[in-house]
Amino acid sequence: MIARFFRAGLLIAAMAVAGCTGSDMDGLSSSGSGARANKQLSQKIMAEMRAKGMTRTSPVMARIFKEEGKLEIWKQKGNGRYDIIASYDICKWSGKLGPKYIEGDRQAPEGFYTVRPAQMNPNSSYHLAFNMGYPNAYDRANGRTGQHLMVHGACSSSGCYAVTDAQIEEIYAFGRDAFRGGQTEFQIQAFPFRMTAANMARYRNDPNFEFWTMLKEGYDQFEVTKVPPKVDVCEKRYVFNRIPEGTATFNATAACPPSTQPDTLATAYQSYQKSYDAAFTIAAKKGDKLPPRPSIAGLNEANIVSEWTKKRARGERIPIEPPSLNADGTVSQTAQMGRIDSPAGKRQAALDAAAAEKAKAEAEKKAIALAKAEEKKRVADAAKVAAAQPVVATGTVAPDAVPVEAAPATEKAGLFSSARKRIVNIFGS
Repeated sequence: MIARFFRAGLLIAAMAVAGCTGSDMDGLSSSGSGARANKQLSQKIMAEMRAKGMTRTSPVMARIFKEEGKLEIWKQKGNGRYDIIASYDICKWSGKLGPKYIEGDRQAPEGFYTVRPAQMNPNSSYHLAFNMGYPNAYDRANGRTGQHLMVHGACSSSGCYAVTDAQIEEIYAFGRDAFRGGQTEFQIQAFPFRMTAANMARYRNDPNFEFWTMLKEGYDQFEVTKVPPKVDVCEKRYVFNRIPEGTATFNATAACPPSTQPDTLATAYQSYQKSYDAAFTIAAKKGDKLPPRPSIAGLNEANIVSEWTKKRARGERIPIEPPSLNADGTVSQTAQMGRIDSPAGKRQAALDAAAAEKAKAEAEKKAIALAKAEEKKRVADAAKVAAAQPVVATGTVAPDAVPVEAAPATEKAGLFSSARKRIVNIFGS
């Protein structure tokens, strides 16, 4: 039965392996790529491959785990099953846990994707890169949009998975060599986390849990077979390792056709699922040892972030980090503001600076006019006070005058001097 099980897996794997055309290979060896796109795998890796029954050009596949920050390369052995050959720390991935919904939501994709030779970019501005193939049939069927989602170097991401330049040289070499060996496409599986019972229990209340449960079926079948699953889409959902009956075909938006699955695979998967269910129940009862990481709150949050991205692209001054949608429907965003350093941002900054300078000049003009008006009023008020001063005749004292005896000594001389001047003015010297 085990032999039949392996043969079924080999039939599935064979569907992704065939001869490649010269034009495909021309893209991989572009003259503009330089040494980095043609760098050979190290002798250490080559020795590890030989020890595991792999060849330099045997087929590959990749797995990504967001929460753990890992990218794994798996390679086919002589018996048709795959084994891990390399694991890399992801330098940066964009967004939160959860799938990509729309252009501009800055989410790194989750799901099952296909990479072909034409998607390899030896001339990437991010050192080296390959396009993940987003949107796939599932994404398109569910109205999801976006483009140019990559795995690349340069350790920078706005919707992609980024590694270091040295790492992408190795990852790129694995794909390049497999294509040159005859593989026409390789599968890349992107998950929010390792889909163990403990992790699934941690995220059982997450709004993306249903989507992740769907992905888990493909994850589990690979864990059982160690062969990349055959992936199709019908009724807007993924289906794995299903063979349609007769002449039926899978249509992403139509009803799923009658299909079968190899008995050995079905039996092994049911046994695996039974163990998983028991472990999930135990993990849920124990509670979460680690708090769940934030995940995207569906299309609503995707739209909010996408609008932020559009403003950023226009060079507007916005919060430096994308906003987040809270469970109660409120939006959180950082107080620190910034602007992308781009031509659009620089043009907007110049306009803002000119507007600020004009506003400053207007404010200064208003301040000067206000100061002049206040000075004019002060002079006028002083003149009115002087004109209203009572005239003191000889031998009389104004009712509100301060008696000389009550004034301090320093003020008496001034009062006498003032009185003398007034008498002189009235009667003459």
